[in-house]
Amino acid sequence: MARYLDVHPVDPQPRAIKQAVDTLREGGLIAYPTDSGYALGAALGNQSAKDRIRDIRRLDDKHHYTLVCADFAQLGQFVHVDNSVFRAVKASTPGPYTFILPATGEVPRRVLHPKKKTVGVRIPEHPVVQALLAELGEPMLTSTLILPGESEPMTDGWQVKEELDHVVDVVIDSGECGTEPTTVVDLSGAGAEVLRVGAGDPGRFEA
Repeated sequence: MARYLDVHPVDPQPRAIKQAVDTLREGGLIAYPTDSGYALGAALGNQSAKDRIRDIRRLDDKHHYTLVCADFAQLGQFVHVDNSVFRAVKASTPGPYTFILPATGEVPRRVLHPKKKTVGVRIPEHPVVQALLAELGEPMLTSTLILPGESEPMTDGWQVKEELDHVVDVVIDSGECGTEPTTVVDLSGAGAEVLRVGAGDPGRFEA
């Protein structure tokens, strides 16, 4: 049964944040609110939790997992950002965007896209996520909590608890969160390719 943590949306209680991060460090899986709906989160090198995310969402091998980063400096440690995309990414973070970029050697191989050697990265604009990342001290492996057969992310903490009570270890509820998934932009090739239109304005990346 998942632990349910009621967390203040603007000033998250340090004790609750520490409980969630301790769960991550112990190999657990959490469901947490972001500026673009709920997401599933695990420690970066946790293969079993990654498999649990895959099973909950019924993902295939082509899915891009995402590293949620605290800031642009941390993001730059895990993906290659050349001059042509630096300004676009910097201007869009923090916010409801996920960027697909070539991974650095800091990213575990099993997290990468098997053929492209790329990974998703994003910097959410949500106090609870920022508090989690500050306590964790590294990016969190994550995937938007969109259940099989659905097109939108889950947005209600109690519903997440009811639906996933026996498949996640912690559910964080901080009231209202974003209702649309991130806009996903692939910047790993010659130009920008919008893979999913969501909460972020795709116009700035379209030619």
